[in-house]
Amino acid sequence: MKKIILSGGGTGGHIYPAVAVAEALKRRFGDDVDLLFVGAEGKMEMEKVPALGYRIEGLPIAGLQRRLDWHNLLVPFKVLRSIRMARRVIRDFGADAVVGFGGYASAPVLWAAQRMGVPTVIQEQNSYAGVTNKILAKRAKRICTAYEGMERFFPADRITLTGNPLRGRFSKEGADRAEALNYYGLTAELPTVLVVGGSLGTRSLNEMMKQWILDMGGTAPVQVIWQTGKYYEREMQAFLAAHPAPHVWQGAFIDRMDYAYAAADVVVSRSGAGTVSELCLVAKPVVFVPSPNVAEDHQTKNARALEAKGAAEVVADAECRTQAMPRALELLKNPERLAAMSRSLESLAKPRAAEDIVNEIVKVMK
Repeated sequence: MKKIILSGGGTGGHIYPAVAVAEALKRRFGDDVDLLFVGAEGKMEMEKVPALGYRIEGLPIAGLQRRLDWHNLLVPFKVLRSIRMARRVIRDFGADAVVGFGGYASAPVLWAAQRMGVPTVIQEQNSYAGVTNKILAKRAKRICTAYEGMERFFPADRITLTGNPLRGRFSKEGADRAEALNYYGLTAELPTVLVVGGSLGTRSLNEMMKQWILDMGGTAPVQVIWQTGKYYEREMQAFLAAHPAPHVWQGAFIDRMDYAYAAADVVVSRSGAGTVSELCLVAKPVVFVPSPNVAEDHQTKNARALEAKGAAEVVADAECRTQAMPRALELLKNPERLAAMSRSLESLAKPRAAEDIVNEIVKVMK
């Protein structure tokens, strides 16, 4: 029986890659693998992971607040307590390997494992390595990356370019386009723009859509799938009630992303690691609007990495309200550019990322 701990959390960008690898481990080994997740008490992984059928242990670890905050004084004590608890979890579980997916939630368990002689693997989702992974990489057996050129951050002889592991099945062939358009109540007569800002929503992209609807006055030459996020759903529904927009589908969530991608000709999106990887797999031309509110400006670096390869265009968050949709519409007028972007995206896709990471875990296990 192989016993593997997976750790990472705080955001879906750390949790869902870990779950994707867990699913790949289950596919590979079936009942011959025992999995345990470790996360941070009170964070979203403590709810999301059990809901998917996996066990999880919570540690009292907390991250530093960027602003002056008295809670920062408690962080060193929480770190020490978390490391002690992590050592007990590793020992009691009998871990053969520990895999970290970034975020401060993964730090205590990987730190403890490395000092207990348990081999560790790190998966870095972004083109600019996070602080936690940079620190822990010094003793990690393998570092699985999604971008080339990560020797800037990690020991070159331990890097494997795997891509980001994704849940679900995304591919260039994808779902049937006619089915997808019908699902969203759209027509095959107009090109489609997909605007997606994540499950919570993105104020900038929602304001962009409001401005565009006001400017177009219901005469838009395209149709739009507009994912507003749960925080903004009521506000945007009220806006559409006051300013009806033909050929605009609006929803807080997109349950069928395979249909959304199949229907889309161009995507306007944030550039989180998971989204970038999905877009490479489905090879959909994209205008990225990176969030300026993430650690170490990861999203801008992710977007610029694709822009440098001709696979994406980038509009700054501060300018997206007036520039992002016009940029998407310009792309729709240029079939050659769209085709070139699609080819570039496809060349960057890593459809077997989760399986390749499993290969690296197996190599280092005790």
